[in-house]
Amino acid sequence: MTSDEVWLTTDEVAARLKVPPKTLATWASANRGPRFAKIGRYRRYLLRDVQRWEQAQLEAARREQPPNTPA
Repeated sequence: MTSDEVWLTTDEVAARLKVPPKTLATWASANRGPRFAKIGRYRRYLLRDVQRWEQAQLEAARREQPPNTPA
């Protein structure tokens, strides 16, 4: 099974990101956070979408950091 096929639960994503599951619920209601699918009443996350979101967050953080200035 590849990462394209792996679905994660809210608890699994929360553990991966080290945030409470409630944070994912808040992000979902505000159209933030990793992309998800509603399957019944549950949110499920494709691993590849979580990985892409993580990478986007790293890139955004790098853009916000001031450039290193020599001392």
